[in-house]
Amino acid sequence: MTTIATADLYDERGDALESLALQLHDFGGRAAFDGPVRTIRCHRDNALVKATLATPGEGAVLVIDGGGSLESALVGDLIAASAVANGWAGLIVHGAIRDRVAIAALDLGVKALGSNPRKSTKAGVGALDVPVEIAGVVFRPGAHVWADADGVLVER
Repeated sequence: MTTIATADLYDERGDALESLALQLHDFGGRAAFDGPVRTIRCHRDNALVKATLATPGEGAVLVIDGGGSLESALVGDLIAASAVANGWAGLIVHGAIRDRVAIAALDLGVKALGSNPRKSTKAGVGALDVPVEIAGVVFRPGAHVWADADGVLVER
């Protein structure tokens, strides 16, 4: 998989792109990834995340708006491994993950605010494929997103 560097992409298409100023950490085994956006909005409940990543990803990037909560993890090693098995390119998590060491060994891009070993609830509360706003940047389902060590860009 060859991905254009976000800095080069911004130089080429700056006005057509939003740049996420929020500083996310890289946790996955793939440092650079891109694909069409899918979204989930949920708060401390990862049932919808688990169910979605168990479906064919077809190279998509799941943007999870957990409201910035670090109180419990929205993604762990089993859910991340399911994402790999189902062809997802990566995850952008506005919240926490867990199982950092295991996730780092997977061929999956994972950016998140941080980690917490605490599990989230499993009630299935949340919204799938709706526009989500993170740090002033709107991620719309179907838009294209690029991520690498420099940051995250998404089509306006």
